[in-house]
Amino acid sequence: MSDLIRFKFYETALEANRDKQILAENGINSFIANEQLIQSDWLLSQAVGGIQLQVFEDDIERAAQILQEYKENEVFSLEVEHTIDDPEFDFVCPKCGSNHIYRDDRATSFFGISFLTSHKFICYYCGNEFAH
Repeated sequence: MSDLIRFKFYETALEANRDKQILAENGINSFIANEQLIQSDWLLSQAVGGIQLQVFEDDIERAAQILQEYKENEVFSLEVEHTIDDPEFDFVCPKCGSNHIYRDDRATSFFGISFLTSHKFICYYCGNEFAH
């Protein structure tokens, strides 16, 4: 039996659980460490190394490949949604012209609650980050 290895680190439990689910759907057992600790006191995140996704040593290469393929397929699937009807914002991505954009509130929110309005946006289509 192989040992558990720290495979990937996350800032949010949502991202860690998404990747854990992707791996589970592909037959790889994984575990999330420090999730409850950091959710109860987010100041401990730096001290304990963030939220960690752990996989067995024998599964590391396959897990990395699965997550990479998921990321590539996610980008491909977004190509169909290049423009959307009734967009939330009245401007487009300066790189690709898509109106499928969202506000990046990661830096201005804690546990999904936004305290300040961010002027940073990310394009779903090309991944471009820009200010507006």
